[in-house]
Amino acid sequence: MGSKEEADQPTSPYDSSSPSQPLLFKPHSTEEPNQPESDPTQYLQISYNYGPRPFKDLPFLILFVLVVLCTFGFGIFCVFHKNPNYSNLSSYTYELNSTSCVKGSDFSGFYESRFDFYVLSSSGSGFLKSLIWTLVVTLILSVPICFLLLLLLKHYTKQIVYVSLPFFIVIPIFLNVYWFVACTLSSSCTDAFPLVYRILVFVFVLLIIGVIVWVFVANWRRIELTVKIIGVASDALSKNLGLFVVIPLLTLGLVAYYVPIVVFLVFARLNGKIVPKESNGEYTCAWKQDSWVPAYYTLAILAMLWSLTVMVEAQVYVIGGTIAQWYFTGEDSKPRRSIRSSLRNAFGPSSGTVCLSGLLICVVRIVRAAVDSARQEDVPGMVNLVLRCCVKALLSAVDFLNKFTINFAAITGEAYCTSARMTYELLKRNLMSAVFVETVSTRLLAGIAFILSSIYAIVVCAILKGACNIGVYSYVVAVLAWALLIIVLGSFVNVLDNVIDTVYICYAIDSDRGEVYRPEVHEVYALLPSSRNHRSSIDPAAPPA
Repeated sequence: MGSKEEADQPTSPYDSSSPSQPLLFKPHSTEEPNQPESDPTQYLQISYNYGPRPFKDLPFLILFVLVVLCTFGFGIFCVFHKNPNYSNLSSYTYELNSTSCVKGSDFSGFYESRFDFYVLSSSGSGFLKSLIWTLVVTLILSVPICFLLLLLLKHYTKQIVYVSLPFFIVIPIFLNVYWFVACTLSSSCTDAFPLVYRILVFVFVLLIIGVIVWVFVANWRRIELTVKIIGVASDALSKNLGLFVVIPLLTLGLVAYYVPIVVFLVFARLNGKIVPKESNGEYTCAWKQDSWVPAYYTLAILAMLWSLTVMVEAQVYVIGGTIAQWYFTGEDSKPRRSIRSSLRNAFGPSSGTVCLSGLLICVVRIVRAAVDSARQEDVPGMVNLVLRCCVKALLSAVDFLNKFTINFAAITGEAYCTSARMTYELLKRNLMSAVFVETVSTRLLAGIAFILSSIYAIVVCAILKGACNIGVYSYVVAVLAWALLIIVLGSFVNVLDNVIDTVYICYAIDSDRGEVYRPEVHEVYALLPSSRNHRSSIDPAAPPA
């Protein structure tokens, strides 16, 4: 088992007496050409890299910086190059003598918009007040709710999961019956939605609930294992509570970074001129944007999408590095400044790796959106179907490649491609599944978040109906409160998901080295199904994973 001295001293991520050997490749042996490949001594040993790390994947960092600088540079140009006449477009009229648009005087639009805003704010003042207060209270309460959920998952994982399972059935049934009865009692809903269609929707929802029940029954053994995995991950996250401060701050930093870009996009619309436009023999004045404005829109939107995925991958990197330091420190001591060192590595030596990972995720999301859009258009043809299948297979392969790569890079400091190859070889060498860690845990955690948000929304709706006189708007406020809470709990679930993946990689490294830093982790993760191909070759009678 690793000691504190081993964990605190700066080491290379690889322990080898031969520095000239390639990473994770077998040394050439002339004694026994048929030596089994399962001998662990023929591979370099991997460990957490506490020492200084060199910069990796620098071209992608430079490319990202150039995109951001171009976005801000052209955005500043948009602000100073704007045409102030855009807001006065309605006051321009076409003049036949000069064949151009000239400015007149028209203030009706100002008074009309002012009147509309006054009427809107006057009629909806109670709704807006209730909405603002509800969202503020929900945001404040979401913090203790997350900490309470983490505490319960750490100490009472089995009870929380088993208590939540019936709600996966009860809440959908309650909502299904509620809307059916409410629509039946409402004359307007009855006229707009006939009884036959209501019954069809009601039965369809019940069928979906039946499918959920079948999924639970079919995966009952996995649920038992999932309870233990969630408990281990909750314990690891509870030892690194600083992540609950760092991750929201990184998200707020991204929002602050988006603010000037949104302002630039608004000012980009003001770059153009007012020109005459002919329509059915009549001339009117219209706004014509400069030819470069659509190109800037494309650049700014791509920069925002890439920045979003980079921030997501940076958060995964920080979580992975922090949890890995906790794991390899051992039980006798605590890591020092683990979050700070992970932040320094994520935005320092490994920033290029994070940018490359974010770029790949961004491209996958864009291509997947394009494929889904093409599917909705229902373009016929076998070639189109084959292309869609090939693209989906390629996107799934990229998602699979990226699943553990950024976690491995956070541990070793290697480049993206090297980390991807080494991760695959590590899992394959130790007969671990590279595709499946425990997908049931993600679904169960998401279900728990949905249940808590739904119960909270029902309570909010009941309070609003009893304390405020806003009518049907109470349902709108309750839905928005539900959406806000489920976003916060979804972020919590995402962090816990990344902790599960990181602990899995650390367990694989532990097994590869033949050491046991965390015995409680080995007791749980050893129960996970191994790679199917290797299992079939080792034990033909082994049950499928």
